[in-house]
Amino acid sequence: MNYLELWNSAWPAGLTMLSLGSGFALILLIASEKLKVEVDPKIEQIHEALPNLDCGACGFAGCGQYAKSILEDPELLGKCAPGGQESTEKIAKILNLRISNSDAPKRPIVHCRAHTDERTYHAGYKGIPSCTAANALANVQACKFGCLGFGDCTVVCKFDAIDIVDGLAVVDYEKCTGCMACSKHCPRNLIEMAPFGCENMMTVACSSKENGKSTRAMCKVGCIGCGLCVKQTDIFTVENNLARVDYKKYQPTGQTETALTKCPTKVIIYVGKTASLVTCET
Repeated sequence: MNYLELWNSAWPAGLTMLSLGSGFALILLIASEKLKVEVDPKIEQIHEALPNLDCGACGFAGCGQYAKSILEDPELLGKCAPGGQESTEKIAKILNLRISNSDAPKRPIVHCRAHTDERTYHAGYKGIPSCTAANALANVQACKFGCLGFGDCTVVCKFDAIDIVDGLAVVDYEKCTGCMACSKHCPRNLIEMAPFGCENMMTVACSSKENGKSTRAMCKVGCIGCGLCVKQTDIFTVENNLARVDYKKYQPTGQTETALTKCPTKVIIYVGKTASLVTCET
């Protein structure tokens, strides 16, 4: 068979295949247009407002899933710890929402401020160097509400954002992403995930529920439940001999500063990126 005969026999089949291929392509194109799921442009805007680290601190698999979930349920606003207040404000603007303190990204607050030399000990602990192990024993230290200082929280933190300094867990808020790992692994539940509506937050750095006399005997910097803070501002409450800040109401004012300065044991402190300064958007 010569080339001319080969061509004459092959081109109809080639043309048929080309026609079929073009037809299938056209059908797929039409189907893709008909069946494609429209993405709400707000989801894309929210996604752009997030840091796109896919760290999972918000509780979702990634920033894309979180962006979709926020649009469906705006109460999820503020769970992106790495994005912080900046991302929260951008997303609130996209959704035309007003931000409250409860919407703010959460960061850990250690409700203890007693270093080793500020505590009373019954006996030296020589067991497994773990807070969980030490907490299982009675009388490791006089205060059963204080930081044990063996660093279970530091071990689980993937961001190297918490250290043990002279027997006390201390958060580095520059590194912290709010992943909640430290809070979940503290056997005494001393680490609270609190909304940081301000760069620095006022807190009561104690968890003791003993009466004032007992607390003074065990710790030099514990809350004695005196109630002086409550008399200055309603952001404080005292229950079971322990003062706490209501973060939904929190805004730094002259009254909150007075509460801090009048605290007899200086257990009311600021924590945050620049904890010695008061910085807060009003």
